[in-house]
Amino acid sequence: MTGRWIEANGLQLRYDFTKGRRAPIVLIHEMGGTLESWDDVMLPLSEFASVLRYDQRGVGLSEKVPGPLTVDQLAGDLAGLLDALSIKEPVAVVGNAVGASVAAAFSALYPDRVAALVMLAPATGLSAERREVALRRIEAIERYGVRAAFADGGSDVPPRFATLRLASDPIGLCAMWRMLAGLDMTRLLPRIACPALVAHATRDTSRTEQDIARVVGMIPGARMISINTTHYMAMETPRLVCRTVTSFFEECGFQ
Repeated sequence: MTGRWIEANGLQLRYDFTKGRRAPIVLIHEMGGTLESWDDVMLPLSEFASVLRYDQRGVGLSEKVPGPLTVDQLAGDLAGLLDALSIKEPVAVVGNAVGASVAAAFSALYPDRVAALVMLAPATGLSAERREVALRRIEAIERYGVRAAFADGGSDVPPRFATLRLASDPIGLCAMWRMLAGLDMTRLLPRIACPALVAHATRDTSRTEQDIARVVGMIPGARMISINTTHYMAMETPRLVCRTVTSFFEECGFQ
């Protein structure tokens, strides 16, 4: 089993840290995922830099804490994890989907700790229509469980991700869905001061190019890139993700 445990921000987090020749790249997984979501990018990224990945609170094998979630709280967990591991130098942060919102919040709230940011297919909130769908999904998870709630599947969901999601704690998964349903990043995105790259997946069925462009427009100096992949890009196109991430960090002078 990959990972170790450490006390951070008042709870136990499972993490995996691979030491490399640069300061750490921190990988933040999507809703329904775990640190294993990044398995396929670990080898090439660890040849480029140190890599830190972890299960967010309520997820995977990290501690299950009752109550609602906020993106500020999840950003604070990452700050606590870096403190617990005595990582003092600025890190590069990569997040996918909801993990991208956590990465952005961390970049905004802890600017001295971030050298560069990459947001992959960011989920920074929901339209009114999608919010209603999310609330129905939450109700289904709570009443019937994870398997039944996602029985409709979805042709764009990789089998490995679907397997990871089946192992989700229903309470933790619902807490993160509720956070997304009420998420408003407009106060945080304009505060990001580090170099930022926001990636649109051309085959993403949940986030359009216009959705991603709106995110980019709120981050000072951010760049947008469209890449031929899906919402679950680290699983579906890991080499493409690695090239995108490392090229941008090299361009930023990340050391």
